[in-house]
Amino acid sequence: MLYHAYELQRSWMNSASALASISSGMLSNPANPLGYMGMGPMVANALEVFAHATAHYGKPAFGIETVEIGGKTHAVTETTALKRPFGDLLRFRVEGTPEDRPRLLIVAPMSGHYATLLRGTVERMLESCEVFVTDWADAKMVPTDAGNFDLDEYIDYLIEFAEHIHGEAGGQRIHMMAVCQPSVPAFAATALMNLHNSPATPATLTMMGGPIDTRECPTAVNNMAMQRPIEWFRQSVIATVPAKYAGAGRRVYPGFMQLNAFMSMNLSSHMMSHYEMYKHLTVGDDASAQATKDFYDEYRSVCDMTAEFYLQTVEEVFQKHSIPKAEFRHKGELVDIKQITDTALLAIEGERDDISGLGQTKAALKLTPKLPAAKKRYYMAEGAGHYGIFNGSRWRTKVAPVVEEWIAAHSG
Repeated sequence: MLYHAYELQRSWMNSASALASISSGMLSNPANPLGYMGMGPMVANALEVFAHATAHYGKPAFGIETVEIGGKTHAVTETTALKRPFGDLLRFRVEGTPEDRPRLLIVAPMSGHYATLLRGTVERMLESCEVFVTDWADAKMVPTDAGNFDLDEYIDYLIEFAEHIHGEAGGQRIHMMAVCQPSVPAFAATALMNLHNSPATPATLTMMGGPIDTRECPTAVNNMAMQRPIEWFRQSVIATVPAKYAGAGRRVYPGFMQLNAFMSMNLSSHMMSHYEMYKHLTVGDDASAQATKDFYDEYRSVCDMTAEFYLQTVEEVFQKHSIPKAEFRHKGELVDIKQITDTALLAIEGERDDISGLGQTKAALKLTPKLPAAKKRYYMAEGAGHYGIFNGSRWRTKVAPVVEEWIAAHSG
C-alpha cells in the first residue's frame, strides 16, 4: 500500500507541477501585460519554483561529451562495457590520449540515487584516467526472474568488473575509487582479491566518505540505524513494486523514501536553497537560479534498491560492524581485511561530513596492519561536507589532485 499511495500522490503532484509551469509561462510571456505589473512577476517566479520542486525526474544522462586536458579539448565517448541485470559497467574513453593511461573503476553508491550523481567526479578524473563507472539499475525495473541482489552479489559484481577492466587493459593494474556507501563492499572485494592473489587486484583503492567503521564519530544516519532493530526496517521501509513496473512484486527500499529521509535531515537548508532560487529569479539572475535547478534535478532523481541489499547493509555495516570486527562473511567465506597487503589505500574524509563522520573512513588504515605505511594515506578536505569531497570546486582543486598523485605513485 505504501508504494501505491506514493504513486497516487505523485500523479497529483505531477498535475500540480504541470499547471504551475504553464501558469508561470503565461505570466512570464512578454505579450502578457500582467507580467509587468503588481504581483505578476513575483507570482510567476513563485510558480516556477513550485513547478520545479514538485516535478518528477527520471534517470539523468551523464552527457559528458568533451574534457579539457592541458588546454586542449578532447572528445569523450561513453559506451557500455558490460551489461548485467542489476547494473552495467560504463566506460568513458577520451579520444587522443595515450592507450596506457591508468584505468580507474569508480564505484557509485547504490543508495537511492543514480550513478550520474558522480558526474563531476567522472569529469574531473577523465583528465588523467580512462574511467569506468558502475551504473546500478533501478530495482523496480529489474524483473523478479533476474533473482536477488544483496551485498554479496554487489561484491561479486565489483570483482567481475575489475577482472573485465584488467583483461581489456592487457594486464595493466587497475585502480578503484569508492564514493560513500560502496567503500565497504569495495574494501571487502579488494580484500578477497588480495587473499586469492587475483591478477585483477587493484593497485590502489580510494575510499571517500565511506562508513568503514560507524562507531567512529557516529552521525544522525548511524544513530537511526542503531536505535531500531532490523525488523523495524523490514516492516517500516520495505515496499512491494506495483504492477506498472517491470520489477512488479519485487521487495525494495524505495528511492522516494530515502530521498525524504535525506531531505528531512537538512530541511531548513533545502528550503533556503529554493528561497534563494526564487530571489535569483526575481532579480533576473537566471544563471544562479539554473545552478540550483541543476543540482536538484540530479538530487531528486531517485531509484529503488533491493530489500535484501538494503537490509543486509544496515545489519552488517551499521548494526553489527562486521568489517571492523573482522566478522564479515562473503557467501560463507570470512573476509579477512588484514590480508590486504598489495593494494595501496587512500582514505578521504570531509571535515564537515554529516553522513559519514570523521574517522569512519580513516579506520580502514588501522584495519590493515600488514600493509606497509608507504601504501597508506589519509586526507581530510577542510571545510568540505559529504558532497564536497567528490563534487564542486573543493573536489576539483583540492581532493582530485591528491587522488591523481596517489594513482600515479602506484601505477606501472
